[in-house]
Amino acid sequence: MSQQSSAETSLSLARSHELFAEAQTLLPGGVNSPVRAFRGVGGAPIFIDRAEGSYLYDVDGNRYLDYVQSWGPMILGHSYPSVVQAVTEASQRGFSFGAPTQAESVLARLVIESVPSVEMVRFVNSGTEATMSALRLARAYTGRSKIIKFSGCYHGHADMLLVQAGSGVATMGLPDSPGVPAETTANTLSVAYNDGDAVAELFRTYPNEIAAIIVEPVAANMGLVLPQPGFLERLRTLSSQYGAVLIFDEVMTGFRVALGGMQERVGMTPDLTCFGKIIGGGLPVGAYGGRREIMQLVAPLGPMYQAGTLSGNPLAMAAGIATLNELRQPGQYERLEQKGQLLSEGIERVLYDQKIPAQFVRIGAMFCLYFSAEPVTNYASARRSDTAHFASYFWQMLERGIYLPPSQFEACFISLALTNAQLADTVAAVSAVLKKQD
Repeated sequence: MSQQSSAETSLSLARSHELFAEAQTLLPGGVNSPVRAFRGVGGAPIFIDRAEGSYLYDVDGNRYLDYVQSWGPMILGHSYPSVVQAVTEASQRGFSFGAPTQAESVLARLVIESVPSVEMVRFVNSGTEATMSALRLARAYTGRSKIIKFSGCYHGHADMLLVQAGSGVATMGLPDSPGVPAETTANTLSVAYNDGDAVAELFRTYPNEIAAIIVEPVAANMGLVLPQPGFLERLRTLSSQYGAVLIFDEVMTGFRVALGGMQERVGMTPDLTCFGKIIGGGLPVGAYGGRREIMQLVAPLGPMYQAGTLSGNPLAMAAGIATLNELRQPGQYERLEQKGQLLSEGIERVLYDQKIPAQFVRIGAMFCLYFSAEPVTNYASARRSDTAHFASYFWQMLERGIYLPPSQFEACFISLALTNAQLADTVAAVSAVLKKQD
C-alpha cells in the first residue's frame, strides 16, 4: 500500500505548507524534533495554532481530536483551567529565579506521596536529563560502568543511550547516531525487550561490572509493547542478586497508567524512577528519584554532580502542582480506564468484524495499532509491521479530524477531556478508514 501524503489529502493545509517551507530555511528539517517532520507518514507536517480540551486547531482552521497530547503530558486535556490559572499566577511573580522556591518542595512531596518507591526526588528539565542523571547516579552508587538497556526503548538522546533506540530513531531508520564516539557506548549493553534470559546471560558474563538496568516498564517508543508476565519481576530479581540498580524510565507511563505509574500496577519497587513532563503539566520538566541512600549521593549532599539553572522553574512547578492535585482526586484513573476500555473494545470489534491483520495494544490511557499479523513483543517484531499501511491510515484519520502520532513507532494517549461520544466517533473513523483501505 502506498503512502498518502499531505499533498493528496482533501484537507486544506495551505498555510501549514507555507510555514513549513519557511521553517526549512531556518531549522534543520524545518523542525526542532525529528518526528514532527512527518517522515514516518510522508508529506508535510501540520502546524498547530492552539489547543483546548480534547482538540487541536491548526493554522488553516482545521480541528482535530488529539491523541498525541504533546506526547503524553496533557492528561487533563489542553488549557485545563486550574493549570492555566496556576501558571498565570506564578508568571506574575516572575519567570525564573535560579534560587529555591517553596513550590519545589510542594511538588516533590506530591511525587513522593504518589510513587511509593520514591523517597527523594531531583527536578530537571526533560526526560533526557532525568535518564542521563539517573544512570550517572547508578554508576556513582555502584562504582561500576556498564549499563543494560533494551532495543527499541528510547531514554533520550544522551550519547550512551543512542544504541538500538526506538521512537524517532526507528522512524528515521537510524540504528544510532553519527557524532556518538564508539567509546561512549562501549559500556552500553543492548538486548531484546522481554528477553529475561539475555539479561541473565549478561549478568553471568559481567557479574561485577553492571551498574544498572534501565527499562521502560511499558515500551512506549516502538509503538506500545507490554511487558510479558514475569519479565519486570525477573529484572528486579537479577539486579538485586548482582548488586545493580534497577531504573524504571516512567517518562511515558508515570502518572498515566496509574497515579504511581507502572510500578503501582505491577506492585514493584525499582531503585530509581525517571519522570517526564506530565509532572509539570506539559511544561519542560523531568525528574529522577528513588531510594534515599542512593539519592543522597547527588550534589550538594553527595559527590555526584548534576545541576541546572531552570531545574525547579516556578512556572513548571506551579503547573505540576495543579496537574497532580487534579490527578489525585478520587476516580480519575477509573475514568481513564473506562475511556481506554471503551476505545479498545470498539477498535478490537472493528478489527474482528473486518478481519484486519492488525494488533491493538492498550494499557490504561495509552494505546497503539500495529498493522501486523503477528503479536508485537519486542523491537524486531514492531519493525516488521506495515508502516506504509500505517501512513495511509494516519492521513485518512486526519481527514476525519483525528490527530494521531505521525509514526507507527509512537504511542497514542487518551485524556480525561475526551468524551464517550468523541471516543465513539474515533471508533467510527477507524472503521470507515479500515473498510476503505481493505
